[in-house]
Amino acid sequence: MVAFTAPYAEAQDTRRVFRIGVLNEAWAANHPTVEGLKAGLRELGLLEGRNVTFDIRFTEGKPGATTAAAAALVKAGVDLIFTSNEAATLAAKEATRSIPIVFTLVGDPVATGIVVSLARPGGNLTGISSQSTQLTPKRLEFLKTIVPAVQRVWFFHHSDDVTDSVALEAAQKLAPRIKLELVSRPVTGLDEVVRVLKELRPGDALLSPTVDTLDIPATLLEASLKSGIPAVFPAALWVGHGGLVSYGPDFHAQGVQAGRLVAKILGGARPRDLPIEGTDKIDLAVNLKTASQIGVVVPRKLMLRADVIRR
Repeated sequence: MVAFTAPYAEAQDTRRVFRIGVLNEAWAANHPTVEGLKAGLRELGLLEGRNVTFDIRFTEGKPGATTAAAAALVKAGVDLIFTSNEAATLAAKEATRSIPIVFTLVGDPVATGIVVSLARPGGNLTGISSQSTQLTPKRLEFLKTIVPAVQRVWFFHHSDDVTDSVALEAAQKLAPRIKLELVSRPVTGLDEVVRVLKELRPGDALLSPTVDTLDIPATLLEASLKSGIPAVFPAALWVGHGGLVSYGPDFHAQGVQAGRLVAKILGGARPRDLPIEGTDKIDLAVNLKTASQIGVVVPRKLMLRADVIRR
């Protein structure tokens, strides 16, 4: 159990219930990071309905919708805002400078302007970095290991997504060394993705962005399963839905990890004094059924390294 500071102890004595606002671009209220947050808080003795309540706003990947949702949470007077991904976090930051914000699934908090420093975030924000900028090149490596015949990889991402733009730069440095052509396609609408997908040819593959804006990852997954085009994703949940391979943070575990920061803040700590943490758990996941369907054999060395194997 965490040792809470005096304000939290006093709140318990007066039976105060903290209101946590949740903001993300998910398609349902039970996003894995949110479920992880609830689990993490339970482990620390903060029970839903008794010590905390949740006001969950999810925007179904609609660009710009997070701004209104963030403003609504501020107006509702929540005690803390919990966010997932850059768009939600930036919207919350713009909406308030006083309500504490704890973020998850932010690839590079400094590059996106969310915080000024990982060690000393400043302002009213702290959180967990998903480290997607550093992990994107490894995704390409795992894809090439499983499907050596891949020659060209298409990277679709929302044009306003700063993190994926930074990740692209890292991936572009690696691609020539592993004999891949990396094609970046920043888009503003899902119709652009659908149109370009029709141009793919044998030897092509797909690299999914890290965020759900415009529902791009789901669209790429559907195209991959329908046409047999290899695709690599940022998290194991996509492999659970049929994706070939993924490498990235465990969303649920990241929520649990963020729960510790939330508990400290509810106990009186200031976000600015809590350093940004790197994600605790990074998983490599493969789907053997999908591999078989597209006619590839997952190398034994990769199987031994995998954290999640779907059959």
